[in-house]
Amino acid sequence: MKVLSMIQPWASLFVLREAQYETRSWKTNYRGPLAIHTSKKIDKAVCRHHAVQALLKKHGYVTDSLPTGKIIATCYLEHCLQVTESNETSALLEDGRRVSGNDFFLGDYKIGGYVWVVRNMQSLNSFIPAKGQLGLWEYDV
Repeated sequence: MKVLSMIQPWASLFVLREAQYETRSWKTNYRGPLAIHTSKKIDKAVCRHHAVQALLKKHGYVTDSLPTGKIIATCYLEHCLQVTESNETSALLEDGRRVSGNDFFLGDYKIGGYVWVVRNMQSLNSFIPAKGQLGLWEYDV
């Protein structure tokens, strides 16, 4: 299965659907099943932001309880769309959808960047320890 590693708290916020999209500087042509892996790194500066703390708390998490080094969910990668316009509060994607609110706050919507659209996010009942890699990587289930 293809796997995408993400730094915390971004990975958990994405899996918990507080962010509907994952933003990347690079495009993928892959479409299909995708597992979400949490890297060992936690962005502690982001975790100190009051809005991020509130979103995590809503789901019973604090910085020190975020899972790291584990595959935590599966989903289906449906689209990879380029950001065509962006300002301080919203972005426009190549298919015409506008991103704002928490989705915009929790992403990096630079013009020319990419937005990964997924469906069927399923958190795993038991997280799978795994060493992450850059880019999309393969994990034998």
